[in-house]
Amino acid sequence: MPDSGNLEALVATGMAAGDLHVDLGDIHPAGHGAFRLHCTFAGNPPIISAATPIPGLLHRGTEKLLESRDYRSGLMLANRHDWHSAVTSEVTMALAAEALLGMKVPERATWLRTVLCEMSRAMAALSHLMGAATLPGVGVPAAHVAGAQAREAWQFALERMSGGRVHPMITRIGGLAHDAPPNWTADVRRAIDLTAEELPILMRIVESTAHQVALDAGSTDTTPIARLTYDDAVAYGVGGPVARASGLDLDLRRDAPLLAYPLLQDVVTIAVDTAGDAMTRYRILGEQVGLDLHLLNTCLDRLPDGEVNVQLPKVVRAPEGISYARLESATGVNGVLLVSTGETTPWRVRLRTASYANVQSMTAAMPGTPLGALPLALGSFMYVVGDLDH
Repeated sequence: MPDSGNLEALVATGMAAGDLHVDLGDIHPAGHGAFRLHCTFAGNPPIISAATPIPGLLHRGTEKLLESRDYRSGLMLANRHDWHSAVTSEVTMALAAEALLGMKVPERATWLRTVLCEMSRAMAALSHLMGAATLPGVGVPAAHVAGAQAREAWQFALERMSGGRVHPMITRIGGLAHDAPPNWTADVRRAIDLTAEELPILMRIVESTAHQVALDAGSTDTTPIARLTYDDAVAYGVGGPVARASGLDLDLRRDAPLLAYPLLQDVVTIAVDTAGDAMTRYRILGEQVGLDLHLLNTCLDRLPDGEVNVQLPKVVRAPEGISYARLESATGVNGVLLVSTGETTPWRVRLRTASYANVQSMTAAMPGTPLGALPLALGSFMYVVGDLDH
């Protein structure tokens, strides 16, 4: 790209059309989805001087689709927008509906939901880290990346529990569709052990890849890539590792705990840094996965016996009212607002998605980023493209 003062270009990923196409690799969670970033470049080599994200183009009308479904069938759609935090999305919707209904969920179901949400967080985090480790031209081949065995173990455990590897659809209003199968906790513990074994190797690969990207882009390890300040993190309402890498110490599992998290405060530990650049976001994500393995083991140790569901009438009609539920996913805050007028379908559904807030902050963070570092920078905001459109 020649030096032309201020050159504008539409940078595209996945199937989106644009002036420049950025390849995020075969296994990056956002690699295949349509996302565009309108950039202004200056200098030679080109440096981003301004950036405006253009979300959408994938899962349009999700909120309206949820408003046309009853509370039970809506759960089957709720996990589609963020397929890497599918369980968390299901459970958040169920919690909002149960609040409207004034329903108490069985204790075992609450703990199993917590385990499933933590599993979903681990799978999502590994996917983002593996995506960074396999960036085309600088990363390792996808077939040989560390973390693949661990992620497969997590998906195997999820499939044994729910029957689905991507869209589990295990959550029901009042609990879960069914109890865990025999010896299921052993499957989860195997995934925990594999993650503890592979995570340090994966993080070394991510750091090596980031170092090579910086060098190829004409930068150095001491030059921050796509730095997001604390003030901008607050202003854009980001969450998850994107927030905590900028010093915004926020995690709903500690700060507004639902599910079994109020009883797990002795083992909830949060990783925080202040550098705010791309590599720090990846490092905080990796550190959080390692910290959460102890939390998961504790969940399994404390898992109670009992029922996992509440018997419901064939038609569920929520009383008039408003409810809001939010949970911490691997990438930030998932929130669901439900407004009921007393019918079998909600009058209004509003989704608060982690990816949308994280992507908006690119406007503040991307200026100063070399063109060659764009793939690493984009992935560090940890978005899933279906999560960008409501």
